[in-house]
Amino acid sequence: MLNILVTGSNGQVGSEIRELSKDYSYTFFFTDRTNIDITSKDDIKSFCEKNSINVIINCAAYTAVDRAETDIENADLVNRKAVKKLAIISEELDIKLIHISTDYVFDGKNFKAYCEEFQTNPKTVYGKTKLDGENEMININPKNSIIIRTSWVYSYYGNNFVKTMLRLGKEKESLGVIFDQVGTPTYAKDLAKTILDIIPKIQNSKLSIYNYSNEGAISWYDFAKEIMKMAKLDCKINPIETFQYPTPAKRPHFSLLNKSKIKSTFNIEIPYWKDGLDDCLKRLGERR
Repeated sequence: MLNILVTGSNGQVGSEIRELSKDYSYTFFFTDRTNIDITSKDDIKSFCEKNSINVIINCAAYTAVDRAETDIENADLVNRKAVKKLAIISEELDIKLIHISTDYVFDGKNFKAYCEEFQTNPKTVYGKTKLDGENEMININPKNSIIIRTSWVYSYYGNNFVKTMLRLGKEKESLGVIFDQVGTPTYAKDLAKTILDIIPKIQNSKLSIYNYSNEGAISWYDFAKEIMKMAKLDCKINPIETFQYPTPAKRPHFSLLNKSKIKSTFNIEIPYWKDGLDDCLKRLGERR
């Protein structure tokens, strides 16, 4: 029996892990900022010792990408300092640590899918603080621990691109959506299932980094078009360029992730992005 601590459990991935947890013979402890302070080493250590934690899945993150450009201190607190403390505790107590990171650690200027060892070069405060968190973890190097970088996450839970498109698709006759940013959506339920499935297989003395998103390659425009099509909404989607929709944080133009490593290491299959979207829309009652 494993005792698993899930931090940030009210977020998209954490919520999906909670829903899937009934299918696994582990004991889960779902926490958020109200019952464990992951910025406090004493708080984390006390909780882990009291509950004999064997695995930590860190779903906690500061993910407000645009707000992070000015709220640097809080982004650093959650995305770097808290990760460092989790890694220290994992090292001290021999706990397996699974940490979720992001495609924003890259600069988005590539023309082939990013492998794990490609040069990082974040262009946003969010990306920089997430990379700093990765580096803290690498330096501490807790045994049997991994980092999973992911992209374009959406879910049945929380606020995300899919829900925004559904809402706007019902309110408006047409929408402009960016076509010159290319990547792959990640259905949080698929990522959550992969994490739970690979836990027993994680055996490494040196920390490993893996990429995970659904299969396929699309733009936000393509994604929006498919959402409207599956939900049978009449809203017309028009392609626009990035400069026509300025944001405080610069979005990567290219964020395709190469998933060969996680597939071969753990012998998993990754669902196609349309299959994830289909499932999510059905759960939301929006599949027509």
